[in-house]
Amino acid sequence: MPDGSFPSTPAPAAPAAGGSFTLGDFCIDEYKPIKVIVVGAGYSGILAGIRFPQKVPNVEVTIYEKSAGVGGTWFNNNYPGMACDVAAHCYQFSFEEKKDWTSFYPSGPEIRQHAEEIVEKYKLMRYIELQHEVIAAEYNSAEGKWHVRVRRPNPETGVPEVIEDSGEVLLLAIGCLSRWKWPDIEGLSDFKGELHHTAGFATSPAKWEDYAKPWADKKVGVIGVGSSAIQTVAALQPRVKELKNYARGKMWLSVPFAGDKIAELIGRDLMRADNLSFTPEEIEKFKNDTEFFRTFRHTIEDDFNSAHAYTIRGTEMQMAYRDACKQFMEQKLASKPWIKDQIIPDFPVSCRRLTPGPGYLEALCSDNTELVSTPITRVTASGIELSNGQHQDLDVLICATGYDTSYQLPFAVKGRNGVDLNEKWKPHPVTYLSVVVDEFPNMFMSLGPNSVIASGTLLPLLEYQVGYAVQAAAKLQRERLKSIEVKAQALQDFDQYLEAYFPKTVFSDKCRSWYKVGKEDGRVVALWPGSTLHGITALAHPRWEDFNYERADPVDNCMYWLGDGQTYNEKTLTGDRAWYLRPPFLDIPPIPSE
Repeated sequence: MPDGSFPSTPAPAAPAAGGSFTLGDFCIDEYKPIKVIVVGAGYSGILAGIRFPQKVPNVEVTIYEKSAGVGGTWFNNNYPGMACDVAAHCYQFSFEEKKDWTSFYPSGPEIRQHAEEIVEKYKLMRYIELQHEVIAAEYNSAEGKWHVRVRRPNPETGVPEVIEDSGEVLLLAIGCLSRWKWPDIEGLSDFKGELHHTAGFATSPAKWEDYAKPWADKKVGVIGVGSSAIQTVAALQPRVKELKNYARGKMWLSVPFAGDKIAELIGRDLMRADNLSFTPEEIEKFKNDTEFFRTFRHTIEDDFNSAHAYTIRGTEMQMAYRDACKQFMEQKLASKPWIKDQIIPDFPVSCRRLTPGPGYLEALCSDNTELVSTPITRVTASGIELSNGQHQDLDVLICATGYDTSYQLPFAVKGRNGVDLNEKWKPHPVTYLSVVVDEFPNMFMSLGPNSVIASGTLLPLLEYQVGYAVQAAAKLQRERLKSIEVKAQALQDFDQYLEAYFPKTVFSDKCRSWYKVGKEDGRVVALWPGSTLHGITALAHPRWEDFNYERADPVDNCMYWLGDGQTYNEKTLTGDRAWYLRPPFLDIPPIPSE
C-alpha cells in the first residue's frame, strides 16, 4: 500500500492449556533465528550493527538509512564551520581508540570520516541499506513481528518503489536532531537573495569553504544564537564583506572543560580559539605512546563526568561556573564591551544547551560583524526589517534555527491494536527510561525522548541505550519469547521521576531551549534526568520485572525454553565443552592482601 498503511492485525492465538508436558526437541542454547530492523545509520545504527551480531547468536540485522551515506547528522549537515562541541577524544565509542584527531573540537567532515572508518572496519555495509527510507512500521501481535514499509530507488531503474520487510525487533535510531525547520518569520519566502538553512547545505557536495567563496564581497545575515549559528558566524566572519548575527535570545559560552588538566598534559591553552589543533608531534605521541593516549582520554572523560552539580540550582559549582563563564565572555568581548549586555544571559549556565563556541566572540568583536538583538519584524526581498523600523540589506540569509524537537516522528509507527506513537506522544512524549514505550512490544529507541545528556558525554549513554535493546533481544531469543512489553505503570513511575527531578535543575528556569521544544517554560522533553554516569548505571541491568511477556511456543509451561536437557556442543560433540574455564566466563575473585 503506497500510503504506508498495513492490513489490520489479527488477534493473537491463545496458547494451548492443560495436558501433559512434552520436552522441547532443541538444546537450551539452540537458538531460533531472530531478525532486527534498525532505522537509521548514524552513530546509534552503526553501534547496533556491531553489537547485535556480537551479542545475539543466529541474528539477522538490517539497517535502513534514508540518506546516501552513513553518519547521521554528520552526513546530513555541511554548514560553514560545522564541528563537534565536545572534546574529540570523548566523541568515540568506548572500544575505539582514534588517536589521530586533528583538533580538540573536530570538524563535521572528520567525524563523518571516522563513522565511515568504523563501518568499514566492522564490515557493516553488509547490513546497511542506503537510500532506503522507512515510511511506516506496524506491529503484528499474532506474529510477534514488526512490519516496515521502505521507500527506495529501484536497483535497476532508479524509479522510487516501496518494499516491505519484517522482523522480531525494531530499533528506532533516527536521532532527535534530524528534521530541520524554517523560522516562523513573515516574508521569508519573499527574499530574493540566497536563502539557506544550516541543515540544508547537505545538498551541496562541495566543502563549505568552496561554496562560500562567492560571498567574499557579500552582506551575509545569520539568524540564530544556538550551536550551529555560533559555528557558522565564527567560520564566515573572515570570509565575507559584512556579517550580521540576528539573535533574539542570549547564550552562555562555556569555559573549556578539562582545560587545566589538558594544559598539564600537553601544555595547551584551550581559552584561545586559534590553539585547538593538535600538532603533528602530539598526534604521533598519541599514536606511539598508548599509555599516554589512554591517560589523556581518561582524564578528559573523567573531568566531563565531574560537573553534574553545575546543572543543579543554587549549588556552589553552578555559581562558580557561572562566574567563570561570565568572566571568560567578558574578557573575549573586551574590545566591544556593550555586546555583553546583548548576549550574556540572566538565566543559569546550561539552562540552554552549553557550547564552547571557539572563535564566536572573537568574530563578534571584528569590524565587519554586528550582533543584532533588535527583534525581526519581517524579511523583505532585499533583507531584514527590524522592529525599530531599520532595514538592513543582505545578499545572503542563513537560518540557523534548529530542528523539530517535538519528537513527532516523520513516519507512522503503530503498536499493539494499531496505537499510533505520534498520537500517544501528545501533548508530550512519555517513555520508560527513554528506551521503550508500552503498547509497542519489541520496539526500542536510541536518542529518543529524555535521552540527551547535559552533564557528561553522550556516546557512553548511547552505547548503553543500544546495549539495552541488545539485552532484550537476547532475552527474547534465549527464553523463546514472542514479545516483551514494558508495563504502563513503569512509564507512569518514570514520568513521576522526571516531574520530580527537573524542577530542582537549571533546565526548568526561564530560557528558550530546544530541551523544552523551543519554549521558555514547560516540560523538559530532551534531557535524561541525571548525569551520564547515572544514565548508564540505570540502563546497565534491565529490571525485567517491569515488563510483560508472551511466549513464542503454544506450550503452557514457562520452562519450555530449557529444551531437552543439554547444550548444542554436547549434542554435536563440537565446540568448547569447558568454556566456563576460560575468559570472559572465568571470574577470578581478588585475594585480600591482609
